[in-house]
Amino acid sequence: MRARSFAVRLGLGWFLGWASISHAAVNAYWGDGERGWFWYEDPVVESPEDSAPKVALPKPDRNERPAPTKPPEVVEFERLQKRLDEYRKIAIVSPTESNVRRYMEAEAEVVSKASYFADVAQRVAWASPDLDQTLKGRPVNAKALEVFEHEQAQVRAQSVAELGQEHVLFFFFRGDCPYCYAYAPILRAFQDKYGIGVVAVSLDGGALPEFPAPRMDNGVSRTLNVTQVPATFIAHPLTGKITPIGFGVLSEADLLERVSIVTTSASESMAPSATRRISLE
Repeated sequence: MRARSFAVRLGLGWFLGWASISHAAVNAYWGDGERGWFWYEDPVVESPEDSAPKVALPKPDRNERPAPTKPPEVVEFERLQKRLDEYRKIAIVSPTESNVRRYMEAEAEVVSKASYFADVAQRVAWASPDLDQTLKGRPVNAKALEVFEHEQAQVRAQSVAELGQEHVLFFFFRGDCPYCYAYAPILRAFQDKYGIGVVAVSLDGGALPEFPAPRMDNGVSRTLNVTQVPATFIAHPLTGKITPIGFGVLSEADLLERVSIVTTSASESMAPSATRRISLE
């Protein structure tokens, strides 16, 4: 009796549970031939993706502008550049006749385009004086160069004459130096013409015809690192500033140009270590 009562209760519970299933679910279950012959199924396990909370994706900004496209000329230039570089690398690694020829043909195409660009740029410069580099600085035409040099010499001569009021040239020499003998007359003429004094300093106690009573070296040559003669420096005795002009034999034009350059306000910032400050007494 107890077994029968248990079976009845079990059957009743099953019936009540089955009755709670919707009619549509029952039809779906029994209508599936693969599933309808089994009394139960494993429950469907949800994947983590299904159970994860849905994140709302940001809506595209309607005001956002598309990325600007490159001009076709830039695209063409990059294409030529890439192709030439690839052909060159292939020809270097595998220098067959066909590979080298292909690279040379591509290079000739690029050179042709560059040459045409240079021709157009030249025509534009001829029509635009502000873009013509031949009109700026030192001319390239021989006749114009002659005029330029003449004007520069006049400006430099006036500048050196003004510098001579406060500056002097230091001339380091040796009595046994043939180059010093050749250079001394140039310095003497430069002094007489432009009015800037020349202080001759003998490193070995010798003298020169143009400078028969030079100063003897008291160690200043070592301070200035004078290792070669003749050596020329320009000095400002009041401040003790002294700057090298050059070593070896210099012409009058060289002296004019170098004195004018090293005494400009920007010269010391170009080569700060060149200018020294020492006692010139």
